Amino acid sequence: MIITVTMNPAIDKTVEIDQLIPGGLNRIRKVEYDAGGKGINVSKTIRELGGTSIATGFLGGNAGKTIENVLNEKSIKNDFIPVEGETRTNTKVFEKNGAVTELNEPGPVISKKQIQTLLQKLEAYADEDTLFVLAGSIPKGVDQNIYAEITHLVHKKGAQVLLDADGKLFRTSLEAVPDIIKPNRVELEEYAGFDYRASVEELLDLARKIRQKGIGTVAVSMGKSGALLVKEDYEVRCPALSVKAHSTVGAGDAMVAALAYSWDQGLENESMTRLCIAASAGAVTTIGTKPPAKELVDQLAQQVIIEKKGE
Repeated sequence: MIITVTMNPAIDKTVEIDQLIPGGLNRIRKVEYDAGGKGINVSKTIRELGGTSIATGFLGGNAGKTIENVLNEKSIKNDFIPVEGETRTNTKVFEKNGAVTELNEPGPVISKKQIQTLLQKLEAYADEDTLFVLAGSIPKGVDQNIYAEITHLVHKKGAQVLLDADGKLFRTSLEAVPDIIKPNRVELEEYAGFDYRASVEELLDLARKIRQKGIGTVAVSMGKSGALLVKEDYEVRCPALSVKAHSTVGAGDAMVAALAYSWDQGLENESMTRLCIAASAGAVTTIGTKPPAKELVDQLAQQVIIEKKGE
């Protein structure tokens, strides 16, 4: 069973214009709305791949009701905690030249009682057959140690954790030793204190050092440079696939979904790798945060090149 935790969900509003004119009139050519937030995006992609998950976290106001309705329409199980205030709307402005401007709202303030309710809910779901996906930012009122706290809590019941976070949230969470992590290049460089663009070999070395903490799988997304997957006795690099890109938004979430789906289905390493790269590449062809179609992912999986490292 996969449980995705989205503490700061959002309605994703995707706006397409020719060119952004700061301080001037901008005419919109196309608008798309969807339920979003990293964990929710992961659940949507898992559903498209043919898997199931339960999405949870905090939802508030009319925006929260809209997200819940969207998930129900997509037959995605959900079990959110209602909160005061309005779930945020995140606006992504796409220009013809590929530039993206993001306007993200802060979201509601979460109380200690609501946090405790979530922890109790997650503990009830936790067992040896459960993977928790902890993804994305946290709202006001939630401590930066929350993902580490959840990891310790569910580990006690034999569950596993897949982490996708950045900055201080990423650093504090690593101390709790999640089972799978999916940093991107920038997040890993920031974690290591690099003030320059690291080479693939440096990123691979960082992934190895992080694994020494006890983390089973480290998947590093590197944009146009592809991705690294590092496990015990399995280290590979995969070049990025050539696709007609619409937006890179959601590519990382699709890779997280593929990692979670692979865990749930017990896929062997090569199948997991192909699915991760294909899902991520497929996501960049879609509008906004919509998941890639399974048919496209299956096609792209056959094109993935796997280069073994450390040999």
